[in-house]
Amino acid sequence: MKDTHSQERLKEVSLLFLRLGATAFGGAAAYIAIMQRETVRKRGWLDDQKFLDMLGISNLIPGPTATEMALYIGLERAGWLGYLFSGLLFIIPGMLATIAVAWAYVKYASLPAVGWILYGVKPVIIAIVIQALWDLGKKGVKGWLTAIIGAAAIAAYLLGVNAIAILFAGAAVVLLFQNGKRFWPQALSIFVLSPLLPLKMPELSADKVPFKQTTLFLTFLKIGALIYGGGYVLFAFVNSEFVARLGWLTHQQLLDAIAVGQITPGPVFSSATFVGYLMGGWQSALLATLAIFLPAFFFVALASRILPSLRKSWWAGALLDGVNISALGLMAAVTWQLGLSAIIDWFTIALMVLTLVLILRVKINSTWLILGGAMLGVSYKFLIR
Repeated sequence: MKDTHSQERLKEVSLLFLRLGATAFGGAAAYIAIMQRETVRKRGWLDDQKFLDMLGISNLIPGPTATEMALYIGLERAGWLGYLFSGLLFIIPGMLATIAVAWAYVKYASLPAVGWILYGVKPVIIAIVIQALWDLGKKGVKGWLTAIIGAAAIAAYLLGVNAIAILFAGAAVVLLFQNGKRFWPQALSIFVLSPLLPLKMPELSADKVPFKQTTLFLTFLKIGALIYGGGYVLFAFVNSEFVARLGWLTHQQLLDAIAVGQITPGPVFSSATFVGYLMGGWQSALLATLAIFLPAFFFVALASRILPSLRKSWWAGALLDGVNISALGLMAAVTWQLGLSAIIDWFTIALMVLTLVLILRVKINSTWLILGGAMLGVSYKFLIR
C-alpha cells in the first residue's frame, strides 16, 4: 500500500514538472508563481509558509532558483526519486526545444519568429505572478517591519542594487530588530559582507582559445556553482567567459542566446544549451546543460538537510523571514519590469484582467491559460495585420 502511494506521488510530481518544463514561459518569477499556483493553491501539497521557506533557501544558494524550487518540491512530495525526476523533467523539455532552435539557427542563421506568441503569453504570466504574490505576501508580511523591508527590496532592485545583497541585507535587518541584543555582531557582519558575496567574475582579454569540450564543461560548471541572481546575471557570466576570455562567441551570438532563453519553455539557463550547440553540436549542448544545472542538484540536496531545523532556531527563523520578504520584493520588482514590456495596449490589459478573473474564480490549469494567451495573441496580431 505504501509503495503504491509513493508511486502515485512520484507520478504526480513527474507529470506536473514535465508539463511545466514544456509549457512555462516568463523567467524565474513566472515559473515560481506557476509552481505556487499548482502545488499550494490547486493541489495543497504545501502551505504558503513552507513554500516561502523553500523559496528563501533557493534564493540564498547559487544556481537557477526556479529549478531549485522544482527540486525542493519534488523532494518534499515524493522523496529522493521525486527530487531527481522533478528536476530532470523540468529541464529536459526546454533543453530539447533549445537544441531544435539552435539547429534552425545554425542552418538558417536566424531565430524563429515568436513575437506574436509572446505578445499573448506575457499578460497571462503577469496575472499568474500577481496572484502568487498576493497569496505569498499574506504569509510573508508579518508586521510593519517585513512590510517596510519588502517595499525597500522593490525600490533597491529597481535602483540597480545587487539582488543577493538585497536578500542578505533584508535578512540582517529582521535579525537585528527581532534578536539584536543577543546576535548583533553576527547580523552586523551580514551587512558588511553581503555586497561582497556575488563577486563579479573577471573579464580577461585573450586571443581565441581552441575549443575543448572539457573547457566548456568546466566553465559552465563554474558558472553554475557561483551564479546568483537568475538568468540575466547568467548572460553577464557568459559574456565574461565565452566572449571576453575564451573568444568562442561573438556579442551577436550572445544576444541571440539571450533571446533563445526567453522564447523556449523551461529554465532560462537553457541558454547554456544553445551556447554548447553553437560550439560543438548536440553533444556539446548536452554537456553544457549538464554542467550548468549539476551544482543546483548538489546545493539543494545539501540545503534540504538544513531546512527542517531552521524554523526551530530563534535566529534562523528571523533570518528566513527577512530573506522571504526580500525575495518577494525582488519577485514583485521583476514583475513590474516585465509588465512594462508586456502590458502595452488595450488588448494586453484586457487579457491580463481576464486571466486574473479566471485565476480567482475558476481552478483552471495554468497550461491552458498560457496556451490560451498564445492563441489569442496570434489571432489578434493576425487580424490587425
